[in-house]
Amino acid sequence: MLVLSARDVHELLDLDRLVDAVEAAMVDLSAGRVSMPSRVAAQVADRHAMLATMSAFLPSADALVTKLVSLFPDNRDRPTHQAVICSFDPDTGTPSALMDGTYVTAVRTAAGSALATRLLARPTASVVAVIGTGVQGRTHARALARLPNITAIRVAGRDQARAIAMSQELNDEGLVTEVAGSIEDAVRSADVVCAATHPHKPVVLRQWLRAGTHVNSVGYNASGSGEVDIATIRDALVAVESREAVLAPPPAGAVEIQRALEAGALAAHELVEIGEVSVDRGRGRSEDDQLTLYKSVGVAVQDAAAAALILDAARARGVGTQVDI
Repeated sequence: MLVLSARDVHELLDLDRLVDAVEAAMVDLSAGRVSMPSRVAAQVADRHAMLATMSAFLPSADALVTKLVSLFPDNRDRPTHQAVICSFDPDTGTPSALMDGTYVTAVRTAAGSALATRLLARPTASVVAVIGTGVQGRTHARALARLPNITAIRVAGRDQARAIAMSQELNDEGLVTEVAGSIEDAVRSADVVCAATHPHKPVVLRQWLRAGTHVNSVGYNASGSGEVDIATIRDALVAVESREAVLAPPPAGAVEIQRALEAGALAAHELVEIGEVSVDRGRGRSEDDQLTLYKSVGVAVQDAAAAALILDAARARGVGTQVDI
């Protein structure tokens, strides 16, 4: 078995190719060409945490993978999401590789948002607001900055000191960012909003959004009411990775979508999958003033697509450690 460390994975994964690989996986998912059961999780109640299992077979990438991912939202000295990914030979079922999945989880989620922005945001969108100061906030800032026409990245969070520290870290990497005075200020000034928090109540409100804004929401908290308020969902074109995934009960679903359905602000048939938008742009934005929302819950075929890229690069470069299990 090939073992790939976090450093290996970071060096091997091409972030621009990842967006395209995620798009191809989303198209395959919407077309019914993959096998991807709903994730299951063991709850760690006293830590408000869980350990989830996510599996997928993505034939187009020759990828058969399972990811084990923990979500411990109270972590402060390490990521809230930590993971490992095991790849299997799709011909024999033999385990072929074990790799760090923490970085994969972070960047494939941001790649999904970059894809959704590419497909749904106005072509002239230039100002991005990143709400959240954790790992996902950082990876979203990096991913969105790679898109054409993006000229400004504004960061905001509930803790201003953490927002300042994150902005400085990104600036030290050569990515020019600025700190907004508040979450509201960031949202009001943006063409694209990326919400990456663990909220008990919404951090994106409808009255803050300008006409034509695109929102990416990747945060998860089954016990709260979600990152985006019901009025935003009511007024927006809502795109998801998978209707089945967002409508599933915890730990797989999107609480925002479920609350909107319960309130009568959205009907399930109105949801569009991002893979459908990729194939038929007519399923996406219809006018410049339209609000668009991409609600992500994370799906295993995204991990499979990323793992396939990593394994191909590792084999081509001779990277990793071979071990006998």
